[in-house]
This record gives sequence, C-alpha cells and structure tokens, in this order.
Amino acid sequence: MEPAVIGARLASSIVTPLIKKLFLSEGPGAGLVDEPIRVSALVSFRGEKRTLSDKDLHTIAEELIRRAAQSTGVEDVLPAFEKRAVANAVADSLRVMGTLDMEDAQAVKLGHLGLSRHLRSGSRTATLGLSSDAVALHASVMDTACLHILNFFTQRSTFVPRTLVEQSRSIEELTRKIDALIARAPSPADGPFEDRYAGYIAAKHGKLSIFGLDLSGAPESWRLDAAYLSLDAAGDATTAAPALLSADHVLAGRDRVLLRGVAGSGKTTLVQWLALSATQKELDEHLLYLHGLVPFVLPLRTLTRGGAALPAPHEFLSAVNCPIASLQPPGWFDRVLRAGRGLMLIDGIDEIPEDDRGDVRRWLRELIGVYPANRWLVTSRPSAVQERWLMDEEFTELDLAPMSRDNIADFVDRWHRAAGISDQYANELLRAIRSKRDLGRLATNPLMCGLICALHQARRGYLPEGRKEIYDAALSMLLFRRDRERGVYTSGSMYIGEAHHIQLIQRLAYWMIRNGRSEMDRTDAVELLEQALPMMPKVAEQGTAEEVYRYLLIRSGLLREPSPDSMDFIHRTFQDYLGAKAAVEGLDFDFLIANAHLDQWEDVIRMAVAHARPAERTRLLTGLISRDDVSRHGMKRLHLLAAACLEHATELDPAVGAQVQRRAAALIPPRSADQARALTEVGPVVLDLLPGPQETSADEATAPDCDGPGAHPTADEAYFTVLAAARIATDAAIAVLARYRGHRDPRVRAELVRAWSRFDTDLYGTEVIAHISDDTLYFPVTNPRELRALHAFGGRSRIKVSGEFTTAEFVESSRRSGRLTHLWVDGGMAGTWNWLHNFPNLRSLTIEPVQPHIEVGGLAQVLSLRTIRVPEGTDVIGADELPPSMGILYERLGGA
Repeated sequence: MEPAVIGARLASSIVTPLIKKLFLSEGPGAGLVDEPIRVSALVSFRGEKRTLSDKDLHTIAEELIRRAAQSTGVEDVLPAFEKRAVANAVADSLRVMGTLDMEDAQAVKLGHLGLSRHLRSGSRTATLGLSSDAVALHASVMDTACLHILNFFTQRSTFVPRTLVEQSRSIEELTRKIDALIARAPSPADGPFEDRYAGYIAAKHGKLSIFGLDLSGAPESWRLDAAYLSLDAAGDATTAAPALLSADHVLAGRDRVLLRGVAGSGKTTLVQWLALSATQKELDEHLLYLHGLVPFVLPLRTLTRGGAALPAPHEFLSAVNCPIASLQPPGWFDRVLRAGRGLMLIDGIDEIPEDDRGDVRRWLRELIGVYPANRWLVTSRPSAVQERWLMDEEFTELDLAPMSRDNIADFVDRWHRAAGISDQYANELLRAIRSKRDLGRLATNPLMCGLICALHQARRGYLPEGRKEIYDAALSMLLFRRDRERGVYTSGSMYIGEAHHIQLIQRLAYWMIRNGRSEMDRTDAVELLEQALPMMPKVAEQGTAEEVYRYLLIRSGLLREPSPDSMDFIHRTFQDYLGAKAAVEGLDFDFLIANAHLDQWEDVIRMAVAHARPAERTRLLTGLISRDDVSRHGMKRLHLLAAACLEHATELDPAVGAQVQRRAAALIPPRSADQARALTEVGPVVLDLLPGPQETSADEATAPDCDGPGAHPTADEAYFTVLAAARIATDAAIAVLARYRGHRDPRVRAELVRAWSRFDTDLYGTEVIAHISDDTLYFPVTNPRELRALHAFGGRSRIKVSGEFTTAEFVESSRRSGRLTHLWVDGGMAGTWNWLHNFPNLRSLTIEPVQPHIEVGGLAQVLSLRTIRVPEGTDVIGADELPPSMGILYERLGGA
C-alpha cells in the first residue's frame, strides 16, 4: 500500500471516537443485532431520540478537518475561511445519512468509497466555489470517515459480518493497514528530508568491500544487495529466541537485541544491510518488518572520537558526519522516535575502552526510557560485555553463528563469480576447505573466508597453513603485490618497500591499541610518522610525513579515513595483528601481560604469541597463567586466553603447553553461556578436554559440582558443554556431541538438533540426529537435504521449518513417513494451506508470521488440526471460520 492511499491520514484513535458520536448508543440498533437496520434510524442527529445537535455535528466536522489538515501538510496551504467551508461541506455530507434510504448491510456491501461518493453526491452544492485542494480534502476526509462508519456497522451487528464475510474482513483489514501505515509513514513535512536521508544511507552503506576482489580486476567494493550473504544467529535456552534464525531477521518480533560476534563475523555488514533494507520501497517478505523505519547507524568508535560525549538524538546525524544533518526539519528526530519508527543500530561496544562501556549502558537506558517503542540492535565482540549485560533493558541476547558448510559454499561461489574467476578455482578451494581440518576451521567467518579466497586465487591454488601465515600472506598481497601487479609505480614516484611499509603501519596500530582507540586523529598519525622517519632515511628522503601518510593511505589497502580528520584500519583484525607484531618486536611482553585481562587486548595477545619466538612464547604464556592480581573471574579468562593461544604457538616447550592445558581443564565443564563462549574462542583444542555426559542420575540438577575433566556434568553443565562444542563446529566436534545424544535434558536435546545445519548433513545426521527421539522435541530443518535425511531416519512427528522451502518441496520430502503431527512454520509458507491435507495426522500447527497478522480461515478445511499456536499480540484474521474443534493459543514462542 502506497502512502497516497492513506487519504486524510486520520488514525482510528482519532476518528473512531468522533464517528461513534454520530450514532445512537441506545434505542434502535443498540447492542448486537441479528437483522439489517436502516442507516437513517441509527444516526444521533435526527429523529425523536436525537442526542447530537447541529452545532455538535459541525464541531465533529471541524475536528476532522483540523486533524486532516495538520497531518497532510495543507494547514498552511488553505486559508482559514476555506478550511471552515470544507468543514461545513463535511457536515452537510454526513447529514445525508439521516435521509439515506439504505440499510447498514447495503452500505457495507457498497464499500467505503462507494458510500463516500453517495454521501458527497447528496450534498453536491456544498463544495461549489472551493479550490481543488479544498475539494480534495473534503473527499479525503469523507473517504476515511466512511471507512470507520462501515467498520462501526460491522462491529454493532452480528447479521452484517455473517452475511458479508469478505466485505467485513476487508474493512477491518484496511482499517488496520491504514493505521499501521500512518504510524510508519513520515508526515508530509518530513517526507522530502527522509527521502534525501534514505539516499544518503543507501550511498554510504550500500556497498560492501570484499577482500581481494580488486586483485582480480573486479571492483574493490560490490553492491551490498548483490553481495550480501545472510548468516545465522543463535541464542541459548535462556533467551526468548533460542532457535537458529537468519541474522537479518533478528529484529523481527524482537524490539531489542544484543548481538555478539567474533572479529570478522559480519556484525557491521549486518548493520549496513538492515540500514539499507529499511530505505527500500520494496522488501522481501521476511524483511517487511523494516518497512517505514528510519535507520540511525551509530558506530560507537565514531560517536566517541576524540573523547566526545555520547550524542543526544538531535545530534545523531552530525555525530556520524552526515552531510545533510543541518537540513533535518526542526523536531524531526523526536517525531520519528516518538512514533516508534527508529531503527537504532549501535555498532561496536568492544571498540570503545572498557571503562566507558558503563556510560554507553546509561546512555542506552536513558534513550530507551524516553523512546521505548523503537527497534534497537547493539553489536559487540563476545568478551566485551558479560552475559545479560542489558537484561534490565529487556534485550534479547544472540550470537552470530559460525558460517555453516552451505554458507561457506555460497560465499566461495559468490566471491569467484564477482571476481570473474572460473568455477574450477571455486570447486578446488571448497574441496580443500572440506578436506583440510585446519583450513576448514579458519574459514568460518566472512573475513577469513575472503582472505582465503583471495590468497587461493593469487597463489594459484597454494594456501599457507595457519592463521598467522594467512595474515602474513594477505598483508604482502595488500602492501606490495597489488601495486606491482597493477603497474602503479613509475620512475620518480614515491616507493616504500614492504618492510618499511609494515613498520610504519604497525607503529600506528600499536599506538591505537595502547591508547584504547579504534580510530585516531589524522594529525596524530602524521606526527607519529614524523617521529619514525629519522630512523628510515630512505623513506624520509622521498617526502614529508604528510606525503608519507597520503602514500600509506592510498597504497596500503589497510587504512582509510572515515572522516576528513580521522584514520582507522579497514578491519580491526589487521590493527590487532600489526599492533601485536610491534609489541613483540619492541619486547613489550610485560606490558602485554599486564593488559591481557582487558578484552580489547585478547586478539592482540593471541597474535603476539604467533609472532613471538619460542622463548618469548614461554614468557607470555607463563605470565598469563601466573597473574594473581585480578579477580577470580578475570583469572579464569586469562587461563582460557592462554589455552586459546596454543593454536598459534607453532613451537613451544611441551611442559608449558601442558601447564596451560591443565589450567584450562580446571575450568571445564562450562557453567554459563559466557563460559561456553570463552571455550568456543579457545577452539578445537578444547574438544579433547570436554567431559562426557552423566549417564545415571535421578536428579541431575542436584548433582555435585564438577572440578575437572572426567567428572560427570550436571544438567546445566551438560547443556553448556554441548553449546560450546556445537559452536566450535568442526567435524571433530561431532564425536563430542554424539556422546550426548541420549541425554534427557530438553535443552541439550534441543541444542543438538538445531546444530545440524553447522555440520555435514549426512555425517551429523547419522551420528547424532538419527539417535534422538522426537517426543516433545521439534526438529529444525534448514534445507531439503535435511528433510530427506529425516525421512531416511524414519521421519519425525515434530518438525520446525527454519529454512526457505517451497510447500511442494516440504510435502515431497515429508509426507511419505506419515508421522507428522506437529508442524512449526513461518508466514512464508502460509497461503491457502491446501498443502496441509497431505498430512492426515497433523494435530498442531505453530505459525510465526513475518507480519503482525495472519490469515487462518483456510485452516478450517484441515480436519485433523486441533491447535493453532501464534505469537502473543498477533492479529488473527478468519478465526471465526474455524470449527469448534480447533483452538488458537497465543504464546510467547521461543525455541522448539
């Protein structure tokens, strides 16, 4: 529905009380009646029981015109005398109802536009001499008034809705849609600015830099709507949405979400995608919840640049250097946020110092207190904020899941198609990722996947081993080979060799890390370079510090200027990697150890271990596990961090490695979601330390605490152990998860079945899924292969459709087993519902509609169905058509 059809832009809350005054509340027609009534007998402004005076009728008309003129922007266009004339014309048109030779059912059948034309034709002389704007306002107000008049008729009568089912439902639905659209549409005064702002958002956030594409001759950036790859997000059993769901759907049905993700997992890209989607006129069905929302993209490192205070709403645009900030209409931000139209995208809690995060939480709390009805997404690396950090503000906590096998295949295919490279390279790379354990473990987020694609192509199929080696090769490719292969250098132009190039950039990186910054002022960067140049005479003789800075910015491919006065790295990962290299070369090991308890230093410490020599690694790791100046919680984090560093320690004293593993083992099994996340960060090395399930216990919840590996975990510990192993998501994790396939705790079983999409379909299905019974447990399926595998395992009675299926695909793969009794679908599979006849034993249907309403009338023909479950607050249409044997349950739908 386009904004043009909103007409007078009068919401039900305004019109309904006024319209009700036009009709009698007592006497003929009062209450629910089961026969048609003449319209003229219902009005309150004529007859013996008249309760509304002619002056009252004019007052109602004047109020309708006043409200309509304000909301449509014609208040300043029409002179006062003409607005009075339009009010008189509306009063005359409404007065025609008193002489109308028509019953209420006939009026409903005529429709609101037909009734409006009929009433206006009965007072045709009322608009003589009025301007075209005034005539249009009169018609618009009458159209809206008649819609609500007919809605009133359908609600006061049992005869009308029973005999005119479709018309009554259409009136109700149109009223609801107009109300929703009015709430989401800008006022006419704000519309031009919002169109311009949408253009700015699309230009700024509508492109995605795909690593390594420029080396192939393809553009350095790609249209986001063509390149975006939807990943998955997951909660745990303590959240309201524990099931795996598409990441771009995290705010559908949830107004506030804290989304965690490791470096390079796609948090910022998701923010860009949601912002871009909100500006589009046409949206896919699963993104319709963004329609009409105004995105505010607020990277925290930009908001706090130079120690700036967090902005008030009227400063949002200027704080992110939006060039049209000064053009926003007075009070615009307040109108948007009070109407609940704001899409608040706060990116990067981890990119500001730990001491400042309490200020961010207070800032969020104050904003939400004033503007509670908007949608809020806050992103962070996992360790930056503790579990339930925003619990008091009612945020749902979700995690970006590692890329699944299908995600990786899709990404590799898109990367190679965008680069114009043959399928042979893509297929070879996919085979390597799936056959080489270390490589497959690295390719689990978009950044690393892009690095691997670029290096595979640049090295013609040869790939380095390990994360550090991949970063080394990527830096060489960015800093040196890119310009050499492009033929950029000419005689007499500035040229800085790779070694000096890296030394200069890592100097900037380490300064930013030491100062807790993700951005630095341009002047500070130039000054740092000026201090370094005397030690590099071959570079200094080629130009000034300012010229060297410009060279690094343009040539490196690692630096960028988010604003004219600031500089940052294209990705925080490169800053941490180069900063760690500078720290090791500067022998700053004590400084590294002293800051290791701060989450902003975690990746720096890991990379420092990778850069260090064997004796230096021993110094770092023993320093980490020997610190006793932090809290018990901080000590646990340090021990797990040391364990996570082991994968980067290619050469290490075995005694030191064993000592680190013993310290980590003392923290297993995990006892919270935070601890499970921490173990996931350690990586596959932790899989050998995880215990098996408790085999026998009458009351698992009362089992004693476990102090180390080999002890039987309690029900909570079993769940968090499975959570950690499932998110490590390598084939080696399958053996750990398979040990829990007979566990009785419903959270354990639910986590096992929803982890299926992260592993090889057949291997995980055979080892885990096939052995899990389906009593009270829904099995999520994300693709047709999983459906076929379920059929091979004998089918399941409860299935949750979590992927994009056609109804034909689902029927083909599921009907043969005959076991399906409970089905859970989203609104995308709704429609005529005829396909459900293929499941004669179906008893329960759970529907998660994309929109806040769902049509269920067609389910009346599914005779076996007994229960229809929908989310709380869903507007169910057609419920009156269901037989008494079917019931609708409104529930807070969480995991399966």
